[in-house]
Amino acid sequence: MSFTLNKDSDNYATDKNGWEIIKDYIPQDKKIYAPFYCDGKQKEYFKELGFDIIHEDTDFFTNTYDYDIIVDNPPFSKFKSICLKLKEIDKPFILVCPARTLQLKHFQKLFKNHLQLIVPFTRPTFTHLTNPKAGYTPPFGVMYFCYKMDLDKDLIFI
Repeated sequence: MSFTLNKDSDNYATDKNGWEIIKDYIPQDKKIYAPFYCDGKQKEYFKELGFDIIHEDTDFFTNTYDYDIIVDNPPFSKFKSICLKLKEIDKPFILVCPARTLQLKHFQKLFKNHLQLIVPFTRPTFTHLTNPKAGYTPPFGVMYFCYKMDLDKDLIFI
């Protein structure tokens, strides 16, 4: 299922700065898959940052892409299903999600053994697919949830 037009509230794309602030934690030598398309600009951003990325408006649950790591902002209306698929795939990932994700029982059960967090000093901004006004900052904190990333520390403040 492509999420682009599935649910209006899911269509928030992370602005370029939201990816720039964590670029040093993303391995340069890995092929990135960003499955949640929204406006498609993530491909442009990551290429500008020097990364090899797959970012197409295709079905996350049935794709057969060859990649090393997932880096994206998932649609939260399907988050539980996405988490189950991520665990099945069992590849490293970095997801930008609300801080409250850490309290979700299904998330804890699936990823607690290899979870690391990157906590930004300022909140990233987002742009909605159907509202071109850039710079929406959510009223809640967000973090980058990292699974099997082998970062130097489990909790990184940036």
